Amino acid sequence: MCEYEFSETAYTKIIFHAAKYPHQAVNGLLLADKKAKGSIVQITDAIPLFHQCLGVTPMAEIALMQIDAYADSEGLVIAGYYAAPENFYDNQIDKAPAAKIADKIQENFKNACFAIVDNKLVSLEHNRAALQVYGYATDSNRWSKAKYSLVHTSQTLEGVSLLLKRGAMRDVIDFDNHLDNPENDWTNQFLNQSLKDLQKLY
Repeated sequence: MCEYEFSETAYTKIIFHAAKYPHQAVNGLLLADKKAKGSIVQITDAIPLFHQCLGVTPMAEIALMQIDAYADSEGLVIAGYYAAPENFYDNQIDKAPAAKIADKIQENFKNACFAIVDNKLVSLEHNRAALQVYGYATDSNRWSKAKYSLVHTSQTLEGVSLLLKRGAMRDVIDFDNHLDNPENDWTNQFLNQSLKDLQKLY
């Protein structure tokens, strides 16, 4: 089974999405470099999907098609799925919302990962990575816990903590926000650039 490495941008956007809607379940997609090879899948970006209706709906199908086209244009591939359950303690994979989306992704990308946000670890004092990551074990045909790491772990956690304290999670835009107002950019280019600027300070 592969190991996974999450970039600062991908990890931060996942946590921001969960923190922006603390009383609701959220989900999103994970992108990786299409040409990357080796035993470590590098998750370079996250695209927040929904905070209202998380199931496999016509809206989800439209979102997946648009995000797939965007990823392809950027030399990326949809390489995983993330979810933050609504209930504080429901951080097991069998209770994750819209898990069928992860299964669909895995059909197209065999080394896909499924990341669950551990809500108990999402706090202003963000000193531990708040994810549980799973890869698909073909021998047992199920999602199994996988090893993962963050790029520049201590700096990433410190940066997330700092930005959460500033309320920066309000800036993240998901596909629901885009459907409410098409001018809302679900690729979060403004936030991506802000995170890159912050990384230069380390």
